[in-house]
Amino acid sequence: MNRKQKVYNLLKAIETGEPEAIKVVNESKYIQHNPQTEEGVEGLAVLFARLAKTDPKVTIARLFEDGDFVFGHTIYDFANIRIGFEVFRFEGDFIVEHWDNIQLRQGDMIGGTVESRSKELSEANRSHIKNFIKTVAIHRDLTAWDSFVDDTRFVEHSVVQKLKTKVTNYRYIKNHKVLVEGDFVLATNQGTIDDVESSFYDLFRVDGGKIVEHWETTETVPPKDSWKNSNGKF
Repeated sequence: MNRKQKVYNLLKAIETGEPEAIKVVNESKYIQHNPQTEEGVEGLAVLFARLAKTDPKVTIARLFEDGDFVFGHTIYDFANIRIGFEVFRFEGDFIVEHWDNIQLRQGDMIGGTVESRSKELSEANRSHIKNFIKTVAIHRDLTAWDSFVDDTRFVEHSVVQKLKTKVTNYRYIKNHKVLVEGDFVLATNQGTIDDVESSFYDLFRVDGGKIVEHWETTETVPPKDSWKNSNGKF
């Protein structure tokens, strides 16, 4: 079973509480970066069993792989509908680390291109997004916008914060990861909104050396005294 399939099965286990799928997690090494979830298989098993009782629905819209990382774009239909990005790090056959960023669904947020292409351009596209985040998002140099984004083809899937508005109004402080499969690139970023620590996950599709599609989630980082593990959001 490949890593993508293992992650798919793990996420779908939220619907069923199926303990077998959770065995992909190496409990002795597992590092959980969701501050609201306890570490280890026991923490996941308890969480999944509790969620399964609410008749949840989990849809994996996109799933990509970059080296030891598998990252996905998901719809969670619990008491309300949320959109999430999930990032898993593998060692061998087992998951040893996890990050996520989840928010209430507002408008579409999930539609558009699904399958990755042009895998031979992965590293060029990674470099493009790293430079975009550094130049436009962190340093707020909007004069460079046209060097990174093709506005004639650009499709925005956020109905709340358009990409240009987001990088202008929110404070991007640090980029933590840039993960890529072909033309899809996920950037995980730390910043603030009105001085409140926040996490910005931005998924881009790059075509012809320019950004042509964008998805995102924004989540407030909870206060440290409420964390259920000590690993930090990032």
